[in-house]
Amino acid sequence: MFEQLIPIIAPVLLCALLGYGWAKSGLPFEREFLTRIIMNIGAPCLILNGIANLEFEPADFVIILASAITVLGICTVVGGAALRIAGQPLRSFLPPVVFGNTGNLGLPLCYFAFGNEGLGLAVAVYLIYSVSQFVFGPLFQGREPAWRTLVTTPMIYTALIGIGLLATDTPLPKPLANTVELLAGLAIPLMLLALGYSLASFQITRPGKAVGIAILRLLLGSLVGIGVAELFGLEGTMRGVIIIESAMPLAVFNFLLAARYDRHPEDVAGAIVISTLISFATMPLLILYALGEIGG
Repeated sequence: MFEQLIPIIAPVLLCALLGYGWAKSGLPFEREFLTRIIMNIGAPCLILNGIANLEFEPADFVIILASAITVLGICTVVGGAALRIAGQPLRSFLPPVVFGNTGNLGLPLCYFAFGNEGLGLAVAVYLIYSVSQFVFGPLFQGREPAWRTLVTTPMIYTALIGIGLLATDTPLPKPLANTVELLAGLAIPLMLLALGYSLASFQITRPGKAVGIAILRLLLGSLVGIGVAELFGLEGTMRGVIIIESAMPLAVFNFLLAARYDRHPEDVAGAIVISTLISFATMPLLILYALGEIGG
């Protein structure tokens, strides 16, 4: 069992620890610059490379997209109801409850657990989550026009190109394919370094509220992910990817949006730290379940 888990979990933890150690060392770390590199170069190339190299029918790609959209929809409705019952502001805490860390943490986990096939499917889930968060997050939390985000988000264009290539069974020209693959290699290690740095930088100011948000995100995401996998009859890698991505802790970008629109950023930061630490502790069970070694 441990021989199976260590190659999956160790690279994720070690890269995150490097980012954490870098933050604690006091060495310069331009988080905003790194975020821009990830969002404008690394992630778009990862999405294009992942979609262009998928080795299964386009219909399966549509299924994984539909599954991710369903997970988001159910989490939005149920999470919103839970926050209403608890008397918490939706504009501040609904996005953190809905949007898990499908990028920084979910992508490498799916890659190490399922290889290139898992990464390609996880890229599809990440695409849905990231586009939804960057479009509806500012619209919901800050009431900004969604079109502005749409036209300035490179990953949307690369996703459209990738889907077009997949639908027409057209390969990228070799020089361009090699360039995209090289730049795509930036994304996962930089995401993990940024995650580790963020964990060291965030503070927990109100533990009670942070724990509540963290547990709601993890429980809701895990249960909905399993339920959607059953609903769509997903099997093998598709099932595992949906379960892993749905169960991820709060995305770091939740803090960036909360800080930008003054939506209780200190509570969101604390929830990110707590949910990520819980996720690290429970990761072996999640991976084993997603691999079909326990449970389903």
